[in-house]
Amino acid sequence: MSESEVLAYLDAHQQEHVEQVRRFVRQPSISADGTGITAMADLVASRIRAIGGAAEIIPTEGHPVVWGRLDAGAPKTLLFYGMYDVQPVEGETWTVPPFDGEIVDMPTHGRSMVARGVFNSKGPMAGFFNVLGAYRALGGKPPVNIVFMIEGEEELGSRHLPQFVESHRDRLRADAAYFAFYGQDPRGVSNIYLGTKGIVFLEFICRGGAWGGPEKRMIHGSNAVWIGSPTWRLLQALASMMGRDEQILIEGFYDEVADLDADEEHLLERLTEVWNERETLAAHDVRRFKFEGRGESLLRNYLTLPTLNIDGIVSGWIGPGSKTVLPNEARARVDMRLVPSMDIERILGRLRRHLDGQGYADIQIEVWQTYPWARTKWKSTVVQAMVAAIKSQGIEPYAWPTLAGSAPMYLFSTVLGMPFVMGGLGHGGRAHSPDEYATIEGMRLFERSVAAFLERLAAS
Repeated sequence: MSESEVLAYLDAHQQEHVEQVRRFVRQPSISADGTGITAMADLVASRIRAIGGAAEIIPTEGHPVVWGRLDAGAPKTLLFYGMYDVQPVEGETWTVPPFDGEIVDMPTHGRSMVARGVFNSKGPMAGFFNVLGAYRALGGKPPVNIVFMIEGEEELGSRHLPQFVESHRDRLRADAAYFAFYGQDPRGVSNIYLGTKGIVFLEFICRGGAWGGPEKRMIHGSNAVWIGSPTWRLLQALASMMGRDEQILIEGFYDEVADLDADEEHLLERLTEVWNERETLAAHDVRRFKFEGRGESLLRNYLTLPTLNIDGIVSGWIGPGSKTVLPNEARARVDMRLVPSMDIERILGRLRRHLDGQGYADIQIEVWQTYPWARTKWKSTVVQAMVAAIKSQGIEPYAWPTLAGSAPMYLFSTVLGMPFVMGGLGHGGRAHSPDEYATIEGMRLFERSVAAFLERLAAS
């Protein structure tokens, strides 16, 4: 069958394919507390089988991994990486129920599905399955073999995926890896991504002890006149790590930060031509960047700088009414995003030495999750296949050397030794936020770009 036949089929069956996306987002799958995880894994496995593949739900020490294979008898094999888990919705205010998959008319975006996970990233995953299903419906097979590795712990830092990869290397052999992603911005500019930053997610804990402060329980707030506060102590420790200009003050933190290579510098130049500062600010509901630079300077910071971010602080009483207490404990959760060539263990060692040197040796550090940064080369076959696919749809793609966010792509580039790419047409947004969305037209464009990508990867 021809590529044009596949594209025509996808366009003709868009409504049916939108319903497949809705099936996925209507099934909650919150990895933080396990809600719906088993049912979602079953749904993913059944969808792989429905499009002609074999699928297994393989247990880990946490949530299971859905592994599958669709053998097309082709010379090349693509490893499809996906995630079936989503973030919680507690504490968020949505304009529609977050797990109903309602379609609404959004200002500036048009008809869009609003649901938790529709952008990040059940929508792209369902779209990828729809494309494979189109080949089957037309009586053929995709132009490449597909291996599926779809995890249920991405939002927990992919805690058990490294062990899975080590235990199943023989079943993950492929020429390249792909993470499906709606890559267009609100103006329709197409972005593909060649890397991710590493992550260290940890918790600082300050309790009363030899330094002072209540040890066993909260006490009356009036005792602050002569007893130290774990809350203030933790705040002071956190403040010691960051200057007023938000430069990180941990000694040696920036020592291994690498410059962009020649290809990445070229990609940065191209990004500067199309990137819109105001659009980025509006998308995040903020008024200004923390840096004074513009254009190329801001983009360079985005691509090359590590971060130290406070996700939340908890201590004492914040319930209804008045209750004056001096807390016996304070906790802060923090994420660090690491860039080439930063090393996780060295950074953790510098963090511990910083606290000790500032007089905060009593503050505990509990590391929850880590994985390193990852990059793939601009000239790799899988990247160029994605570039050619998007161009075939009449759109010029722009490649980002990395996302500011994190995903376990190092498992492909470093552990399995294969290049990867993240992207596709389509638009969505508000990941991890209320009213997460993806446009209906974007879903159609995404599927067309995936079909074109598979054809060009096979021909490369």
